This record gives sequence, structure tokens and C-alpha cells, in this order.
Amino acid sequence: MSHVLGLIIESLVAVLLMLTIGYCWLLNKRLQRLKADEHSLKATIAELITATEIAERAIGGLKHAVRDVNENLGNQLDAATLMSAQLKNQLAEGDHVVRRLSKIALAARPPEPAQAPAPAAAPAAPVAQAPRVSAARAVAAAAEAFTERRRAGGLAA
Repeated sequence: MSHVLGLIIESLVAVLLMLTIGYCWLLNKRLQRLKADEHSLKATIAELITATEIAERAIGGLKHAVRDVNENLGNQLDAATLMSAQLKNQLAEGDHVVRRLSKIALAARPPEPAQAPAPAAAPAAPVAQAPRVSAARAVAAAAEAFTERRRAGGLAA
């Protein structure tokens, strides 16, 4: 029996060794997969670092571009404000000139005579006054044309 007991113990040790070898083989496979994943993870990290550096350079370029555009727009806005003020002053001056021309045109018009029926002299009187009325209308038309040209093109003459 002592031989049988020794044989059982030896068989048990052999089975345990086989299980240990199988488990070591399984761990070896897992370690190989882990190392392969580690290499792919290192490659991914390197790509991520490269992409981050490119993004940082792009952000720096965008900040520079925004600064330039902001400065450019500020200058253009200041110029536009100045031009707007100049145009406002010129329009006010033009309106003042138009008012003066209108006053001159109104002063050049003859006063309208009272409409009284005159027997024979009526046809002759309007014919004599017709050139004065048309001259006043011509001045008024010139003032209106001046105003139109002033508003349309910015130049009166």
C-alpha cells in the first residue's frame, strides 16, 4: 500500500503540474495580447500628441488672424464713422443751400394779382407777366435739380 499511496501522491503532483503548465500557457497568451495592446496604445497616444500639437498651432494661428481682423475692422469702423460724420455735415450744408435757393426762388416770384375779370386788358397783362413767372419757375426748377443732383451723386455742380 505504501507503493500505491506514493503512486497516488505522485499522480496528484503530476496533475497539479499539468494544470500549472496549462495556466501558465493561458497567462502567456494574455500577456502577449496585453503587450500587443500596449504597442497599439502607444501608437495611438503618439498620434494624439501629434494631433494636439497641430491643433495648438492652428489655435495660435486663429488667434493671430482674429487679432488682425479685429484691428482691421476697428480701423475701418473708425473710418466709416468719420465718413458718416462728414456726410452728415455735407448733407446739412446742402439742405441749407437748398433752403437759401428756395427763398431766393420765392423772392423772385411776382406776387399773384387778384383775380378780377378785366374786359379787354386781361389777355395782354398775363402775356407781359408770363416771362417773369417762367423765370421764377426756372429758378425753382434749377433749385430742385440742384437738390436732386446733390442727393443722387453727392456733387451739386
